[in-house]
Amino acid sequence: MLRRFLPSVVKFSAGMADVTVADNGSTDNSLEMLRSEFPMVGIISLPENYGFAEGYNKALAGLDAEYFLLLNSDVEVTEGWLEPLVAYMDAHEDVAACQPKLLSERERDKFEYAGGAGGFIDRYGYPFCRGRVFTTLETDKGQYDEPCNLLWVSAGGFDGRFFAHMEEIDFCWRLRSRGRGVVCVSESHVYHVGGATLSAGSPRKTFLNFRNNLLLLYKNLPEQELARVLRVRRWLDALAAFKFLLTDGVAHARAVFAARREFKALREEFRPQREENLQQSKTGLVPEVMRKSLLYLYYLKHKKTFADLQRFI
Repeated sequence: MLRRFLPSVVKFSAGMADVTVADNGSTDNSLEMLRSEFPMVGIISLPENYGFAEGYNKALAGLDAEYFLLLNSDVEVTEGWLEPLVAYMDAHEDVAACQPKLLSERERDKFEYAGGAGGFIDRYGYPFCRGRVFTTLETDKGQYDEPCNLLWVSAGGFDGRFFAHMEEIDFCWRLRSRGRGVVCVSESHVYHVGGATLSAGSPRKTFLNFRNNLLLLYKNLPEQELARVLRVRRWLDALAAFKFLLTDGVAHARAVFAARREFKALREEFRPQREENLQQSKTGLVPEVMRKSLLYLYYLKHKKTFADLQRFI
């Protein structure tokens, strides 16, 4: 991935940004390759795999800049990709995080699953994007090029205990509840492979997604929403486990129940952050949390695109 995509990052960031690679305790000679083939790139060598979230936190702690842009190793950037991002941030002091438009590296006219043109979430914790709802990916026709308030983008300042997955939604939810802006700047676009480091077929990914999704709900939902949402999620997660059992195998079903057990074990550890988030919130439930159920709208009402869902937000 580094050999394939780092050249575009170096070429199209020249004069705009310093490029640094954070190595999260790799064992595949990545560091040796970087030193011999990319001597112009800075390296932060971490002693172990801290996970996506804490790995980025530790890397950023050793850097000093006005803006930081976090980029996975499976992203191809394009000419002029940084200028619109920096210009937008310079012009909008209330905005704390932004992302480029994420398109699929495999089907380059389609949005990419992990971020599309910026994300939202429903009241039960199911995330979706402008350009991607569950597994429905839209073709990019410029329909989501206008900036708008989002709940989350692929950005960073993460809770390291999440390890990986949902950490960006948790981070951006905290920003939005404090009144800061989160946007997609569509004048910039990149191509993302997606799933290159942990595939969708991994039970570990299922575990992290379900556990961290429950944790971000616990950390960020207002008091009047939390108990009811968690009651509903108990049934929805059981339904998800049954679906996994039928379609993906017993390991994924077990991962859902393991995620719920670990969430219960971790709740008290996260209580101080929940109390802090509620105290600093200026908005209650932020506007970008859809009050309707995404499952209901997608599967029963056949609302398959963000344009179909927009009026419910």
